[in-house]
Amino acid sequence: MSRGSRSGSRNILTKRIKERGMPKVNDLLKTFDVGDRVAIVINPAVHNGMPHHTFEGRTGIVSGMQGSCYVVSLNIGNTTRKIISAPVHLKRLYQ
Repeated sequence: MSRGSRSGSRNILTKRIKERGMPKVNDLLKTFDVGDRVAIVINPAVHNGMPHHTFEGRTGIVSGMQGSCYVVSLNIGNTTRKIISAPVHLKRLYQ
């Protein structure tokens, strides 16, 4: 039985039929500022900078940059996790 990093993620990392294909250029070039609230929405067509599928749907705050990716701080239970994610996998939340 295989237990790789993508095990149990068939529904999460599958696009619907009309959503298939590569993302638009604007999705790849999104920019965020430190302190922005973002949701992690994984785009399975882009493997670069993809966070682990357990963080799908979680919300956090952008705390910095690392190369072309963003560092997102998440509060999970009593711990704070720092996730490195490409901008195509992040969605800005407005308040």
